[in-house]
Amino acid sequence: MSVRSLPASLATLAMGAVTVLGMAQPASAAGDNYVALGDSYSSGAGAGSYTSESGDCKRSTKAYPHLWANANSPSSFRFVACSGATTSTVSSGQLGALSSSTTLVSVTAGGNDVGFADVMTTCVLQSEAACVSRVNTAISQMQSSLPGKLDTLYSGIRSRSPRAHVVVLGYPRFYKLSGSCIAGLSETERGAINNAADVLNGVTAKRAADAGFTFSSVVDEFTGHELCSGDAWLHSVTLPVVNSYHPKAAGQSGGYLPAFRSVA
Repeated sequence: MSVRSLPASLATLAMGAVTVLGMAQPASAAGDNYVALGDSYSSGAGAGSYTSESGDCKRSTKAYPHLWANANSPSSFRFVACSGATTSTVSSGQLGALSSSTTLVSVTAGGNDVGFADVMTTCVLQSEAACVSRVNTAISQMQSSLPGKLDTLYSGIRSRSPRAHVVVLGYPRFYKLSGSCIAGLSETERGAINNAADVLNGVTAKRAADAGFTFSSVVDEFTGHELCSGDAWLHSVTLPVVNSYHPKAAGQSGGYLPAFRSVA
């Protein structure tokens, strides 16, 4: 089915539910006190197998923090990432899991601050011109207001856990251009969305570096597994709609986990 011809009920749901120091050195995994912060890309929304206690936060046992903890048996593991989180809600609702004894932190944040859900809803349901305009608005927010919000979040993390090795992970490009998709968004729309991901990753990497944190991109890991690649590690528009444009379990294990493991 073309995403342009979504049933009205799904379209309605989509509009509301596609929600996306010093230079501390890594410690040995067995001695780590690990805290996983962030939004849906860290909680594992879209990967299934959600823990019963997490509710709408959709923390998955197939998300990269859980997979890393299972493989490395850190001394302690706090998994508080939550679907829909912004930089401010990570700051207000998740940093309590940190302490002076925390030695390893992972975080994804920023996509929801620039309206990830609204961008994708606009691009799926409206015209190409409306899509490109909404993407450009998001890029403007990335360049103007987002840096300060990331600085505030990163400062809060460092204040609570001054000795922690902090890994900030980025976001994948969504689309393989000139790929296998014959319906849905235009190449212009797909290219604009990919460009926005690149800008977001660039802004996030710069703020992470200035905070003394380690940025790890996932773009290379997802290359060849974007939407329209024929072997996508991301959901397109799907039911339940909260999964839309989020990594599948394969994207967590094959994309995010290696990107985190390589620098943790």
